[in-house]
Formats: sequence, C-alpha cells, structure tokens
Amino acid sequence: MNSNSKGIWIKECRILVIFCVLAFLASGALINANAQRPNILIIFTDDQGYADLGCYGNTKNRTPRLDQLAKEGTRFTSFYSQTVCGPSRSALLTGRQPIRSRGWGMPASEITWAELIRKAGYQTACIGKWDVSNRKPIIERMPNAQGFDYYFGTLGANDGGGVAFHENNDRAGNSRDMGSLTRLYTDKAIDFLNNKRDKKKPFILYVAHTMMHTIIDASNKFRGKSKGGLYGDVVEEFDHETGRLLDALDELKLSNNTLVIYTSDNGPWNQDKYTKRKKGHPKDSIFWGEAGPLRNGKGSPYEAGYRLPCIMRWPGKVPVGRVNDAIFATIDFMPTFANLCGFEVPKDRYIDGINQTDLILGKRETGREHFYFDKAGVRKGKWKYIKPDAHFYGYAVEDDRKKVDELYDLEADLGERTNLAANHPKIVAQLRQLMENISKSK
Repeated sequence: MNSNSKGIWIKECRILVIFCVLAFLASGALINANAQRPNILIIFTDDQGYADLGCYGNTKNRTPRLDQLAKEGTRFTSFYSQTVCGPSRSALLTGRQPIRSRGWGMPASEITWAELIRKAGYQTACIGKWDVSNRKPIIERMPNAQGFDYYFGTLGANDGGGVAFHENNDRAGNSRDMGSLTRLYTDKAIDFLNNKRDKKKPFILYVAHTMMHTIIDASNKFRGKSKGGLYGDVVEEFDHETGRLLDALDELKLSNNTLVIYTSDNGPWNQDKYTKRKKGHPKDSIFWGEAGPLRNGKGSPYEAGYRLPCIMRWPGKVPVGRVNDAIFATIDFMPTFANLCGFEVPKDRYIDGINQTDLILGKRETGREHFYFDKAGVRKGKWKYIKPDAHFYGYAVEDDRKKVDELYDLEADLGERTNLAANHPKIVAQLRQLMENISKSK
C-alpha cells in the first residue's frame, strides 16, 4: 500500500469510527428518550356505574385489585366520559366532542392519538370493542387504518347475545358465550405484552371490554359468587382479570414505566324500564350498575350519564393514595398523551381536550374550567346548566324532569335535585352562552 492509499484508508477508518460513535450515541439517546416516555395501558369498561367499585363506595361488589390500584395511584371523582358508547369512543380517540368526532359514524378523516403516537415511535394495539365504524367492517374506519398496529375484538356491541371477532382486518370467528369475553380480552392483552410487543419501542395498549354491556354474563368461576347478583359477578370477574393484566406488567418489569388508566365509557343502565328480563338475557340478569349519589344513568345529560370512575397509576410519577375532584375528561387524553409521548396535536381542526399532565402528576390540583354535555348543557366550576330541550338518548328515561332551564350547584347538590335556575338568571345566561360557543366551535 503506497502512502497516498494508506492516507485515504486511515481517513476512511476515522470517518467510519466517527459514524459508529455518533450512531451509538444516537441509539443511546433514543433508548434514554424511550425510557422517559411512558408506556400507556387504557382499561375501558362498558356501561359501568360510578359506584360499582369498593373504592367508589360500593359495599356489595368485591373489587380488591382496582381498590389497590386506587391506593397505588390517584382516584379522580369528577371525571367525564360521554353518555353512550360510540360517542364515548370517538371522543376518547380524537380529543374531540361527539358533535365533531361523530360517535358511531366517526369518519376516516378523523385523526386519532394512535395515528400520531405511532409516528412518534410507539407500538399501538387495540383489543375489544371498537364501535366507531357503524359496527361494520369498513376498512378505512377500522383500527388498523386509524393508527393501531394490532387489533383483536368486536366492531360493535353484544346486543343480540353474540359477537363477531376481527383480528386486524380479517374475520376471526364469533361467540355467544358472553361469560368468556372478559378473560378472552385479557388473554389477548397479555399475549400482546408477552409475544407481539416490540421490546425496543414504548407501547400504548387500549383494552375496551364488552362487559358490562346489556347481555352480561360471567364465567362459571364467578357466576353466583357475589352479593350483587349476576351484575356483581361480572364486576368481580372484571376486577380479577384486570389484576391478571396488572400482574403481567409486574412480571415483565413494565409497571414502573407504564401509565395505567382505568375508566368506563358511560353511565349505567339503571332505570325502571330495564328491570324486567329482556329476550336473550341470562336468567336473573340485572344488567345495570350503581350510580351512587348521581342522578339518572346512561343516555342522560345528568351526572350518572357522564361522570365515571377513573383511576391512574404511574409509580413514582402519579401521587399515591390521592383523591382529586378536578374536572377531567377522556377528551383530554389526546393533548395529554401528546405532551407525555412526544407528538403534536392536529392543528387543522378544533381539539376540545386540554393537556392534563400536571394534574395527573400532582403538580396542580385544578383541571378543566368547563365540560360540555353533548347537545344538552355545560358545567363550569361548581355550576352545571342543562337546557330545556336537552338531548336524551333513547336509553334514558327523563324521570320527573320539567323541560325548563336547570342549574345545579354540584358542590352542594351532587344528585342534581334542587334547580337553582330561577335564583341565578345571570349564571344561567352565562352558561347558556358558553354552551352555544362550544357547540359552534370549528
């Protein structure tokens, strides 16, 4: 090798060494960045009442694992989802109220946090009830097209006593064994963590259970074991299966860097017209949950329709044993995840959610200034306004409601029993205007 060739060779080696060092540093920076960004596990139930769990005041249902989760994290008491299934899911996925995200009919043009977080380097999985593609296999509106790398579950509910499964975009069998679903979805979630997860990436896993929706059932191991009838059996099985999923995080040493979020889609079926056994329902089936002190239930704009249990845990980050009454909602997940996980929310559309990172991490105790009840009313601070022609979905009975302006002080009257509208006309006018402004936002 002549001196000139030797010089070129040395120069090339130096360049190669520098490149390798930079690549190593970059990979280390990526690993460090991933270590700072949490995995996220969302556990989402269906039609579960505000007061179904022991930690929310239930004295019949045994829920030791969720009660323990509350002790290990923060339990929110003014957390809002939506009042029915499809709208709840489109709001959660997009950060947009159902008047914009369109509920069961969520168009393919809506942008989900799954699409954005995947671009930020996350692996995404959805297991369970989808319910935003009009319960049909419309490919461009199914989970894979809306940002999820992996999907297993049902496109709709179990109203007819049976479900049809899809794995990704393909049909994957069906079942009329409603008592098997809670364990099946948990098994699929654990399988994702064990076998389908890319261990080099952080993940977000959205597990949307079919229970406790309409035709409920529990497996033989739990049927007849609770003090709360069949519904209580289902709640207790869900608690047990959630415990299995949390144990899987522990076994895989994922718990310390995983933000666990447990909540539900809407309030319970709890009205008199549902007390009689319906066709297709199991014997002695009482398929509604408990709303505790809250008024009405699923489908209504009263608190029992929208206000849901919510527990969050992230060891070392989310305060332990805390109970917080700040206004918080599923529509806030989009901007909160953006802040935690490193992506930007869409700028070409109206986003109703706000970044609630500081609330979750205990750096502040206040939450949203207001929350909008779909085509019905608005809450700001302690005051809640409901308009005379407030929208009630067909699931709900309007009880003894008079179609007039309603105003409630939720601090003094959580059960919305005393209408103060006549006493505070200025507050009514302000909240009515706020409601109209939100509904007209583009």
